[in-house]
Amino acid sequence: MNRFDNQIALVTGAAQGVGRATAKRLAAEGATVVLVDRAAELGETVAREIRDAGGQASFINADLETHAGAQRMVQYTMDSHGRIDVSVHNVGGTIWMKPFWEYTPDEMQREVTRSLWPTLWSCREVIPVMRKQGRGAIVNVGSNATRGIYRVPYSASKGGVHAATVCMALELAESGVRVNGVAPGALDNGVRAIPRNTEAPSEQDRIWQREMYTDCLAGTPMHRMGSMEEVAAAICFLAAPEASYITGQVMYVAGGHVG
Repeated sequence: MNRFDNQIALVTGAAQGVGRATAKRLAAEGATVVLVDRAAELGETVAREIRDAGGQASFINADLETHAGAQRMVQYTMDSHGRIDVSVHNVGGTIWMKPFWEYTPDEMQREVTRSLWPTLWSCREVIPVMRKQGRGAIVNVGSNATRGIYRVPYSASKGGVHAATVCMALELAESGVRVNGVAPGALDNGVRAIPRNTEAPSEQDRIWQREMYTDCLAGTPMHRMGSMEEVAAAICFLAAPEASYITGQVMYVAGGHVG
């Protein structure tokens, strides 16, 4: 399929995981992809892999926890391509897994900064471009962690992503700009190229992590983890022209688990 022929697609957090899988699928379906990440070496590698496979891709290094990073991302894309047709906002991910009262104030702030602000900043900068064009598709990546244990600051951040997605869609409903989201469940990440937490876990940390995954899988009717490619498929559907009458939805890609 070439659902994204002649389209310019932004993908944030594209150096690994869901972002990497999404960027590769968009490119395989015809999009010119701008990959965004603060992991420069890995991001450049993914862009090169796409080009080596016959696709079109470039990479920009930007820290999307900051407004300046989102501005830089959009300015680069507009200078390079003149428009943005699809924007996938994937930056985020829990850093710690433990009961809420065990989080320090600094840890709580870091979780929110990592998993809420990158989506808000990215949407804030992309939306004016799409409104001026009179068209565009945004897909925000949330999480089924909005119903789960041991990730309250992260869960609150992703709940914010879900709410913002719906509210933005309502505000933009008559503009030609669609805003949707996906809420992945437990995913088989393998070994992360860049760990979210570089601190060595204690035995208690490992216990809490096992309990969190056990709880998550127990609430998943399919009783298995998902893959990056399964989430990327849902993202690309929501971004594609065939989903032109869909906006303000958060699609759970979670093996039957619904928050």
